[in-house]
Amino acid sequence: MTRRRWIADRVEGDRAFLLGPNANHLFRVLRVKIGQEFDVAANGVLRFAKVVFASHDQVEFELGAEVESAALPQITVYLSIFKFDRLEWALEKLTELGVSHVVPMIAQRTEQHLVKAAAKRVERWHKIAHEASQQARRIAPSEIAEPMALKKAIEKEQGSRIVLSESEEQVSLRTVLKDCKPPLALAFGPEGGWSETELEIFNASGWKPASLGHTILRAETAAIAAVAVAMAELQSA
Repeated sequence: MTRRRWIADRVEGDRAFLLGPNANHLFRVLRVKIGQEFDVAANGVLRFAKVVFASHDQVEFELGAEVESAALPQITVYLSIFKFDRLEWALEKLTELGVSHVVPMIAQRTEQHLVKAAAKRVERWHKIAHEASQQARRIAPSEIAEPMALKKAIEKEQGSRIVLSESEEQVSLRTVLKDCKPPLALAFGPEGGWSETELEIFNASGWKPASLGHTILRAETAAIAAVAVAMAELQSA
């Protein structure tokens, strides 16, 4: 039987701890017992763990041997900010798919009321990524960056870089991915798409344009579809 997996909230030597809501869920809902065994991701390393103390606000594990886990290709998603309910659903699914980083971007067509509110949502986004990571049995959550302007966000990115664009009609994502290797960065525009100025910035920064086909997809659908394709292509390479 597969052991349930947790991501430690704190690690001290050969001890790992779940705190707050994680501990409460394990203690009150799952009724954890002293001596129960789990897999615990501690500082990015998956370890065998045994419960040595449990209460409603803290569960303590004794860490044992490392547990083998498959490494995923490193993918960073640059996601232009759009309506928060749909953005947060996308963050959850991107985390489940295994992206390493998500950078929320302020694009020219990002609605200004969303820009003003975005900084206050980052803590919530971290929580969403943490919960989705545990559900998907990852060893670490996707890192969610502070929102930043597009030019500042993309100019320092290295490695393979692809910008998904509705204006690209000839080159498919799968075609571009054939020449790519991790780490990979994928960028997705807001509702209304990229401006011409933004596409010029991407081009000057070495990003390659690609298309997901002729169907017009919502931002969250495009991000999830593209990451699923990229994960499959990179893992089979």
